[in-house]
Formats: sequence, structure tokens, C-alpha cells
Amino acid sequence: MRAIAVFLALLLASVPSFAADKNDKAEKQRQEIQKMERDVLAKLYAAQPAAKAAVEKAAGYAVFTNFGMKILVAGTGSGKGVAVDRKSGQRTYMRMGELQAGVGIGVKKFQVVFVFESADKLNAFINQGWEFGAQTTAAATTGEQGAALAGAMSVQPGVWMYQMTDKGLAVEATVKGTKYWKDEDLNTM
Repeated sequence: MRAIAVFLALLLASVPSFAADKNDKAEKQRQEIQKMERDVLAKLYAAQPAAKAAVEKAAGYAVFTNFGMKILVAGTGSGKGVAVDRKSGQRTYMRMGELQAGVGIGVKKFQVVFVFESADKLNAFINQGWEFGAQTTAAATTGEQGAALAGAMSVQPGVWMYQMTDKGLAVEATVKGTKYWKDEDLNTM
């Protein structure tokens, strides 16, 4: 009986350390995502200096990094990022996943920055997530949108996307088969 009591006491004493470990791990992941955000924005601003003005005057933005592989007829990718409400400063940590079909072999690492012109577009992205299907295509920006969005692609009205690879801004970008959603583990504090 005493052995059981000692075991239960040790078990109960370890519960707070499990919670602390989980919180420490989540905080470390949030810090890594924030560093990635700073690095990606710096890379974007170096490649497309006018993008800084677009981000600064937007209602919000989201920054993601993605790693994907394609082998023969199928490919997958996953990533993480953060959506930022510029007015409130609120950060929402998110995840992304993608599926693709078609013949090919390759590994692709890229970063994406979304710029949301309105709070409604930002909130819809954060709270409902996004799912891009096979029919979705990105269209290149036109001169009528102004120099700040040069190099960006219109994903939908009021939402622009910059996609970068290790070589700078991507000439062509696709968002087919990609889903974005809140990371519940990193948003509970």
C-alpha cells in the first residue's frame, strides 16, 4: 500500500513538469516562427523593396515557410507560419499542408507572404482557414495596382501573395491543393 502511495505521489508531482515542458516547447516553436517571419520579410524587402510599404499599410499579413517533395506522380508539403493583425498586433500561429498530382521528381523549399488589404480578409483567413483547389490560379499583378504590389500575385480580391524561393521572388507561383489552418497547440497560452 505504501509503494502505491509513493508511486501516486511521484506521478502527481511530475504532472506540472509535463505541462511546463509542453509550454516551453510551444514557446520555443513560437520564437522560431517569429525568427522565420523576420527573416522572410527581410528577404522579401531586399528582393522587392516596395513590398515593405504594401505590408505596412495592409490590415494584416501572413508569413509561411514550406518544404515539399514530389516523387513520380504524387507530392506533399507542409509548413508553418504566423498571421499578424497590424492594428492590434495579435499573432495567430498557423500550419499549412499541400497535396499535388502530376509527373515529376523534386524537392522545393519556399516562403510565402500574404498581404490582406482588409481586416475581413485577414479574419476569414485566420478563423476559417483557406483551401485552394485545382481550379485556383494566381494572376500576376497589373500596373494599375501600383508599384507597392509589383511582384505580388492576386490570390483573390484584396489578397496578394509574394512567393520566394532561395533564389528570390518566384516567377510563377501556385497555391493548388494547399490548406491553411490555426495551430491550436501554439495559440493556447
